Amino acid sequence: MKKAIIVVIDSFGIGALPDAKTYNDSGANTIKHICENTKVNWINLKKLGLGNASLLINEELKGCEKVDKPIASYGIMAEKSPGKDTTTGHWEMAGIILEKPFTVFPQTYPSFPKELINELCKRTQIKGILGNKAASGTKIIQELGAEHDKTGFPICYTSADSVFQIAANTAIIPLKKLYDICEVARELCDKYNIGRVIARPFIKEGNTYIRTKDRHDFSIALPEKSLLDHLQEKKINTVAVGKIGPIFNESGINQSYHDSGNKDCIKRMIELSKEINETPELIFVNLVDTDMIFGHRRDVLGYGKEVNNIDIAIGQIINNIKENDLLIIVGDHGCDPTFKGSDHTREYVPILWYEKGKTTNNLGIRNSFSDMSQSICKYFNISSMKNGISFI
Repeated sequence: MKKAIIVVIDSFGIGALPDAKTYNDSGANTIKHICENTKVNWINLKKLGLGNASLLINEELKGCEKVDKPIASYGIMAEKSPGKDTTTGHWEMAGIILEKPFTVFPQTYPSFPKELINELCKRTQIKGILGNKAASGTKIIQELGAEHDKTGFPICYTSADSVFQIAANTAIIPLKKLYDICEVARELCDKYNIGRVIARPFIKEGNTYIRTKDRHDFSIALPEKSLLDHLQEKKINTVAVGKIGPIFNESGINQSYHDSGNKDCIKRMIELSKEINETPELIFVNLVDTDMIFGHRRDVLGYGKEVNNIDIAIGQIINNIKENDLLIIVGDHGCDPTFKGSDHTREYVPILWYEKGKTTNNLGIRNSFSDMSQSICKYFNISSMKNGISFI
């Protein structure tokens, strides 16, 4: 039975989109600038044709140049939906194109509407919040951790993305209570059209506050059925790994593994790639660390090394999958670690389509991420979706 594996290298952008100026992102190119500023060892990505894809916008990748005979079909995709966040990118890959962007809270104090905070406190019986501004998650818990421990107030903050994030020391606010607070916040944020509410639990070790692996995303309801729903209705088994489940509110998913961090997600996807499936199957994986740990923190060296690790895993999957099985390598937006600020960047993303045993093609520059979902429908020989043009 056919098996398709989608691997999203989170924030793996490959050059500023034509409308990047609108987002103040002109000149961003996550992949190119990593290649220029660190020594990459992306053996399998190079063989698949990542360097060939970059040349579609006339950019050569140092250390990951084009190859004469790439083993995958290669291309780049433009995001049609407005925005540059995780939810928008993943939803469009799954066939949902947004007409208007998610709302972004103001970056300066106070970021959140007074009525939102008042209702959150009333509904959850908390007496107040800390933060109420845009901030780096790792920095704000160091800044406000001691006050949080003293008052018991959760730390609420946002970013340039459409997020309402709630951080708490699990010794002060237990994990279940934090999740309960986030559930209420999710309901309240719906009317503001906020993409995600994120629980950010942390612990104290010595004088330092450290985030745990128990992050949980609470996404806004999907406006329509996604590729996952469509596949499930056609009796194709759908498996989510990492934050894919929360991004899609677990809709259209048969099995959801909430593994945290790339190490665990990579281990899971390698195990799943080995399994012999009795029914057609799609495995959808997000590798978040490139974005969360290295992109936002502008750690060029760390980003490059992490992609080295992902590249090794890709090689293992190529060896594990069977003839006619499918491996897709893709990004969801950019987060150029050499760029100003600490936020996502509006970029093209690469798509590498490796169908074992099949001839390869230049897929060109695609006008929407939704072309990927339409092509997956074609791969499984099922009815098409509303958006996208298949490149098969």
